[in-house]
Amino acid sequence: MALPPTVRVKLSSEAAGAISLTPVVAQEIPLRDLVEYMLAIAGKDEMRLREILLRGSLVSGGSRFRWTGWEPDTESLRELLATFPDPDPARPFVAARCVRTLLRGGRQTVEIPRDAGLSRGFFQRATFWDVLMDVVGGASPAYASYSYRDRADRYLCDLGVAASGRLRSAAATVRFSTLRDRLQSVAFVQAEMFVGRE
Repeated sequence: MALPPTVRVKLSSEAAGAISLTPVVAQEIPLRDLVEYMLAIAGKDEMRLREILLRGSLVSGGSRFRWTGWEPDTESLRELLATFPDPDPARPFVAARCVRTLLRGGRQTVEIPRDAGLSRGFFQRATFWDVLMDVVGGASPAYASYSYRDRADRYLCDLGVAASGRLRSAAATVRFSTLRDRLQSVAFVQAEMFVGRE
């Protein structure tokens, strides 16, 4: 079957916890948007995407999507998938386009959105984000993959003792106390950066 431009989808919440009644909302969404949710789970695996379209059900984050499943036309599906970016290991890390970073140490993961890292107090010249980008840039991040969920390329780099200590020291410049406390209390060993494309 040819791919329709839109799909009538029933949306409901998949919130964990006690039994709760949440309303089911039906709406028409562009097929491209629905496929983008699928890509975050299955990547560009045609067989898995065909199975999801035929099954007519997908859970993404806290939402469940349901629709009347159908067997998609192979060529049409390939044409649609070609409009989405592919992983590109040749892409260099560009700090200016980094939108968020995950710092990992032990069992702790601290997420730092660019805006939070760039916030600065009075009389501050450098931000935590400036130091973070300098540290990871000097560690030669390696390309990991493309994240369809984030619409960004992922890069990884290991952090040594000196780099981790520098980040803990720079955490004092973070305006948000909860984030500052978490950054100062963990010895980070790895950074994962998400870099948007132009």
